[in-house]
Amino acid sequence: MRLDPSPFFRTALRAAMATFLLCPAARAGDSLKVGYLPVTGHAKFFVAKEYGLFAQQGLDVELIEFTNSADGLAALRAGKLDLGAFGTTAPLVHIAKGANLRIIGGVMGEDAAIVTTAANAGGIRSVSDLKGKKVATVRLATGDAVLRGALEKVHINWKKDLQIFELKSPPAVIEAVKSGQVDAGVVWGPFDLRAEQEGLKVVIHSKDLAPGHPCCRLTVDEKSLTSHPDTWEHFIRAILLAEKYTRDHHPETIAAIAKYVKLDPALLEKGYYSQYLDQSSDPNVKGVSDFWATMQASEFVDSRQPIRPFIDTTVYKKALDTLARENPREPYWKNLQKVFAQRDS
Repeated sequence: MRLDPSPFFRTALRAAMATFLLCPAARAGDSLKVGYLPVTGHAKFFVAKEYGLFAQQGLDVELIEFTNSADGLAALRAGKLDLGAFGTTAPLVHIAKGANLRIIGGVMGEDAAIVTTAANAGGIRSVSDLKGKKVATVRLATGDAVLRGALEKVHINWKKDLQIFELKSPPAVIEAVKSGQVDAGVVWGPFDLRAEQEGLKVVIHSKDLAPGHPCCRLTVDEKSLTSHPDTWEHFIRAILLAEKYTRDHHPETIAAIAKYVKLDPALLEKGYYSQYLDQSSDPNVKGVSDFWATMQASEFVDSRQPIRPFIDTTVYKKALDTLARENPREPYWKNLQKVFAQRDS
């Protein structure tokens, strides 16, 4: 059962529907399988689904849960998904291996953290302190690549100077740290908050290691993008409308998240409206390019090709520009256009 939107949102939705009828339509009844992670940062999917924003855009979206980005990208490449919303590391690794994927937008940025026990916290204040340690990560997670890039910058070889164990999920990382199997672990939000609830300590945020770094990217197969650009434009419109909705409607947003992320609602609110989470849906060409360069420098990927050809900004820009034209007095869209000019020019 879908959540009931607020009276204010119902009014806004009716107005948006009237505007939508004037816009180029998506193919009637477009059905999409979209892979997501059960994290607060993916709230826009949950809001768009529960409050009818996907339906408003003529889309029938099925949300499919994955516990990590590696499995999700494998499903996308196998044709089991139409779109994957997984950490920046995963699509870039697959592109480095020859996958013909395209990044068409974002979901979130930053939001990862390094956790350890209270006993070890005093001795791990920077990534330099991880030399000689055992560290757990989630395979192909954004925080994993951020960590390896940060180690490379302080001349620590992540292949030789410490042991990195790639696990399946943030809860598995937390358990490995709690049990003493590893000295520290990398998780994403809100699992950093859950780790603190369970007695662990956050010692480093990914935002501190790579300010403004992108995280989960909206990724599709190149053939799908070129065959059905209108479908993806309407998908991005729904995501942008959800992005704005989450800013203006906190209780309703948390109610939507709680249907997909089974954690305490207070924890979900703290995690989503956090200073460590960037909620932008922008493709962020500059951020992804910097991330790619970091992955190359740290030898996370073995590829010299440029990443820019694999980032498509046209769909996002068209969706954003139409929303701005339809709502000329709404400053939110104008601000996003300024962000786009800064990040994607």
